Amino acid sequence: MKNAPEPTEPLDKKPLFAVLTANAVSIAGNALTLIGVPWFALETTGSPGKAGFVAFCAALPVVLSAIAGGPVVDRIGRRRVGITSDVVCGAALAAIPLLHHAGLLSYGLLCVLMGVSGLFHAPGETARYVMVPDLAARAGTPLARATSLFDAVNRGARMGGAALGGVLVAVVGADTVLLLDAVTFGTSAVLTAVGLRRVAAAAPRRDGPPLSAARYRADLREGYAYLFGDRLMLGVMLLVMVTNGLALSWSSVLLPLHAKEHLGGPAAQGAVVAVFAGSALAAALLYGAVGHRYPRRAVLTAGFVLAGAPMYLVAAATSSVAPLLVTAVAGGLGAGVLNPILATVMYERVPEELRSRVAGASTAGVLMATPLGGLVTGLVVERAGLTATLLGTAGLYLLVTLAPAVFPAWRGIEKVSLSSSEPSTPDPAPAPEAPRSRR
Repeated sequence: MKNAPEPTEPLDKKPLFAVLTANAVSIAGNALTLIGVPWFALETTGSPGKAGFVAFCAALPVVLSAIAGGPVVDRIGRRRVGITSDVVCGAALAAIPLLHHAGLLSYGLLCVLMGVSGLFHAPGETARYVMVPDLAARAGTPLARATSLFDAVNRGARMGGAALGGVLVAVVGADTVLLLDAVTFGTSAVLTAVGLRRVAAAAPRRDGPPLSAARYRADLREGYAYLFGDRLMLGVMLLVMVTNGLALSWSSVLLPLHAKEHLGGPAAQGAVVAVFAGSALAAALLYGAVGHRYPRRAVLTAGFVLAGAPMYLVAAATSSVAPLLVTAVAGGLGAGVLNPILATVMYERVPEELRSRVAGASTAGVLMATPLGGLVTGLVVERAGLTATLLGTAGLYLLVTLAPAVFPAWRGIEKVSLSSSEPSTPDPAPAPEAPRSRR
């Protein structure tokens, strides 16, 4: 097995660069959404519960499209899916401030537009993610290096987008931030369209039987059968499913509300998110360089514990931003090691021909709890108060993140069994993700 194309096939780094850049632009826009949408909802409704329901409407369709979209990504083509996803998401986000200024945006329509954005989000993300091993091989880049770079670029984009989003919401308003977010989706679509032309890994697959309802169901079943037949992959999916739901409660309700009541506004929120993302970026780069020397299971458990409960506990205990920023540094360092390890497990264990289907199935599973994160948290805050909700969420987060240290199935995370169709590297170091932590 080889990590690069055959000697007669020239190396080409441009497609990998295009995907990295498109993902960076798109994720920077997602960070703007993470800041802009909760503030837009809070400003226009004045209700944490309604703001949480907006987050629910955005997250639920992501689950639905992830459940059904795996087989479609390969059939339609990863390039086409990526372009369509960005165009539709950008149009939905641009419509929110435009309709608001025209006096035509009701609360129900806001929820619908966020639902449309969520519906098209997951297939585009899956399409870019599953191409990384093929594009790394085409570029002659070791898989571990490409996937660590993929995660580090995403972290950096999230950091920059969050910092910019917090400032822009405070200076020009949440509606303008949503327009800028729409522009980032358009830019990502152009980069995908140009950078992945004539790339075989991005083209529709035509080597299987024609797509039919029966074939689609069979493809869908195959992805889920693989996922549920692998105890480690199933355990990873369940853990990240719960932690992602809790993370959405933080980003969509708890942190914006804490910033509004105690930290002075959205600029402080943006600073916390940016510091967290910056620390995660540093940790991802560091793990890519030396992480393969350490036991995956221990590093993953420590990362999950640091990335979760401490942020909630400190927010409950303090009304100033400085302690939260210090905690965000530690939490980001923990979060930065998660996706490289989870991705390594995905790329090592899943054959290339199943990758889109298994990635879609695992993404759907991971996101099952995500829609409830904002919805339930908003309702709990209105009844129990912010501090009690922060403390309760911290306790639940700590409990679930101890799973890798407790359950025997997680011992398999240390084993390397590269799939027969995956481009391998001479150095079997970690790569990027399957079920992905949103921290």
